[in-house]
Amino acid sequence: PLEVTTLTKEDILEVVRYLMDLRNGVHEWNKEDDKGNVRKLPVKIDDIDHLGNRRVRAVGELLENQYRVGLVRMERAIKERMSLQEVDSLMPHDLINSKPVSAVVKEFFGSSQLSQFMDQTNPLSEITHKRRLSALGPGGLTRERAGFEVRDVHPTHYGRVCPIETPEGPNIGLIASLSTYARINIHGFVETPYRIVKNGKVSNEIEYFSALEEEGHAIAQANAPLDSKNCFINDLVNARKNGEFMLINRDEIALMDVSPKQLVSVAAALIPFLENDDANRALMGSNMQRQAVPLLRADAPLVGTGMERIVAHDSGSAVVARHDGTVESVEAGRIVVKIDEHEVDETGTGVDIYNLIKFIRSNQNTCLNQKPIVKVGDEVKRGEIIADGPSTQWGELALGQNVMVAFMPWGGYNFEDSILISEKLVKEDRYTSIHIEEFECVARDTKLGKEEITDDIPNLGEDALSDLDESGIIRIGAEVKPSDILVGKITPKGETQLSPEEKLLRAIFGEKAGDVRDTSLRVPPGVEGVVIGARVFSRKGLDKDSRTEFIEQTEIDKLLKDQNDEIRIIRESAQRKLSTLLNGQTVSAPIKDRDGKTLLPKGRKITDKALESIPFSLWRELSLVDEVIESKVYDTGRRLSEREDVIKTVFSDKIEKLKRGDDLPPGVIKMVKVYIAIKRKLSVGDKMAGRHGNKGVLSRILPEEDMPYLEDGTPVEIVLNPLGVPSRMNVGQILEIHLGLASHGLGQQIQNALDKLADPKKMRKQIKDVYGNKKLNAFIDELSDEDTYSLARRIRRGIPMASPVFEGVHEDQVKSELERSGMPLDGQMTLHDGRTGAAFKEKVTVGIMYMLKLHHLVDDKIHARSIGPYSLVTQQPLGGKAQFGGQRLGEMEVWAMEAYGAAHALQEFLTVKSDDVTGRTRIYEAIVKGKHTLEAGLPESFNVLIKELQALCLDVELLEEAN
Repeated sequence: PLEVTTLTKEDILEVVRYLMDLRNGVHEWNKEDDKGNVRKLPVKIDDIDHLGNRRVRAVGELLENQYRVGLVRMERAIKERMSLQEVDSLMPHDLINSKPVSAVVKEFFGSSQLSQFMDQTNPLSEITHKRRLSALGPGGLTRERAGFEVRDVHPTHYGRVCPIETPEGPNIGLIASLSTYARINIHGFVETPYRIVKNGKVSNEIEYFSALEEEGHAIAQANAPLDSKNCFINDLVNARKNGEFMLINRDEIALMDVSPKQLVSVAAALIPFLENDDANRALMGSNMQRQAVPLLRADAPLVGTGMERIVAHDSGSAVVARHDGTVESVEAGRIVVKIDEHEVDETGTGVDIYNLIKFIRSNQNTCLNQKPIVKVGDEVKRGEIIADGPSTQWGELALGQNVMVAFMPWGGYNFEDSILISEKLVKEDRYTSIHIEEFECVARDTKLGKEEITDDIPNLGEDALSDLDESGIIRIGAEVKPSDILVGKITPKGETQLSPEEKLLRAIFGEKAGDVRDTSLRVPPGVEGVVIGARVFSRKGLDKDSRTEFIEQTEIDKLLKDQNDEIRIIRESAQRKLSTLLNGQTVSAPIKDRDGKTLLPKGRKITDKALESIPFSLWRELSLVDEVIESKVYDTGRRLSEREDVIKTVFSDKIEKLKRGDDLPPGVIKMVKVYIAIKRKLSVGDKMAGRHGNKGVLSRILPEEDMPYLEDGTPVEIVLNPLGVPSRMNVGQILEIHLGLASHGLGQQIQNALDKLADPKKMRKQIKDVYGNKKLNAFIDELSDEDTYSLARRIRRGIPMASPVFEGVHEDQVKSELERSGMPLDGQMTLHDGRTGAAFKEKVTVGIMYMLKLHHLVDDKIHARSIGPYSLVTQQPLGGKAQFGGQRLGEMEVWAMEAYGAAHALQEFLTVKSDDVTGRTRIYEAIVKGKHTLEAGLPESFNVLIKELQALCLDVELLEEAN
């Protein structure tokens, strides 16, 4: 029984029996569960990688353990203090110090291996990062020690952990993703849902099972054929039992999968035709979708899987309506929704104000921006998407662009996975993205005096300072390029001894340029853009500069606007309520204004006109003959003033918070952050990819007129290498291209109808023909004329189609769609060379593919160095772009130079271009004087080697030859 927490005699007996059965080769036990069902359980040695033997420790549990450590430390400190001091005179605050607890918690969130910086590249990367499972970290494995078995896919992963999505490289298999429908139970085991099956009939009842609970059950596939009564059609059904796949009699089946996509994770479920891709490429595809950069204009895929809307909704990047209501006002940055009466609760204000995120920097420097997709007067339902976020369009996830792709070689520009694109994509900004960089400048209190942020910087011309305001911070909207000043800052220099004459001159002219140096924040190389924001942080009690006050005032104005809007809307709704109550009622006492003038005499009936003459503030004071109505009027008025008070209190708290100073690190007086928005167009060297692991680097941007074009003159937008498909076995991309072509062809039919200015009736018929789905006909017939045309405009570039994972479109369905759209059945067409106009010899596969631009952008990686920083010890240039470093010349590069016999070039590399300090100055002089001589000295690293040997007590010394 569960109440016994210790081992009993019976337990020991069962353990011995199990071990003996294992030894004697008994294969299974018949075990009865609580409901009286008999299950056959295998008798076998425990498998350490079985998900019944691995638990998930969620963040709460890890934090609880850390907290316990902190409390133990605090307890020890309290006991020590109690033993040292007299207990009688002690107060609680003398004993208790909460520092150890907060220190432990801070350390856990700040430096734990599992506390990671959220991946915010796009909504998908955010949602997958939150659903990640890791076998690393404290109390886990290490990469070096983990073997093959731990990393491998286990049968119990089915429906719990995705077999596809895991990183490539040293972490493969150690970091995994939860499957689509998986959840974690209170004990930390991963569960997956199944439909209950009784006597061959599938019910709609769903239960979650952990890996141990499902053992011994026969589980049918989600796509097993069922008849109209939900019974299995075939006698033998494809099923799993104890991790093995087999054909099982339908009466023995106990459970059934809920959906074919319960096997894979969210990212893998976004790949259409996943079932036709090789697993390695599917892995790359699901990982690369997480690196897609949000583009300027999002474009939802024409060929999707139906998961796009769910991901956009659940990731939190789009704005979702909190209540049913009507849209009152829409601006670029905020949406105001008046909540329907039946949804308003007692504490609520009856108004929802959604302040949208506008051009904010994400952790990965991509741009987060939300834009409304509703109009004034629209009815919205709770849970409906009312504003698109980054990488979403009309409430669907949109990571890339739908482009016309041809599979053919073109002049060697798509050799080895290179990609050739049309200049049209660059001109139309199809793959342009906005990136926001943050730069910060800190004024500290130094030994020599305080640093100052100011626009008064010595030895600089007017034009260098033209964009700074009087506080020394750059104005918003300024266009900046490398080495421009963002924040002016001066730092005191060490005091130099001045002669009496200099002191006199300084006293007269106030010349102070000598004792400060310019340490302004400047734009680093490779950054060019527009300043879109600045934030100033200063300590409490310090005088605020004009810029800080301006920023504060704009924030306060924003808050006041929200407050006034909320009050206005609830006043209007109360006014409407009161006027319906008061209309036609008789006044029992005269109503007078502040000056004592009678507005409405006693015994008069109230009309709309009479109400207009009475100020709204006096409405609730009206005395009526009907006392029930009078009390209702009074209640409504009272509720209104209560709500107004709530709103005002909330907003005054917010304003109070704004005006407080900021907590800055010790020694910092003031901190300024400047945000620069950079527009990145597609350029040669950028990495692009499809959703099937088909990645490549842009090799050339070709003028539109030189691209291969179709018979009707449409030039293709991207040319990919056909040799990238067969060996990689990701055939899903070919099926995607064919279905995309069909979708595009159907969209073309809508476009033709729009061009002919078809009347609404014809337009509806055309839309019905294109969709070819009887269920949608009633919906299309109910659309207003305006909605019909807006739907037509939305689908003219292609009809969106969904092919869910493992239950998607079959090849024959793709063919029939191609036929309906009037496209060739094999998806191949004759293309013409854009340069000569001649037709290519063979037909070419052309269609619409969804291509992503990944976060590996050439502008972030390109780097060149002239004279720069050197390492202090070895005197060699530093490495890496962040340190403005040089390129390493390793041993293999040295061998290459030796093999070519390039002796002088090699000597230059190893001495004057690296760590020969005297040689560096000599060659600088020689270049300045116009001589081209090389006098190499001793590399500094040689001296370091000698010093290291001397440190090991080996007396190495250099002897000079006598001659």
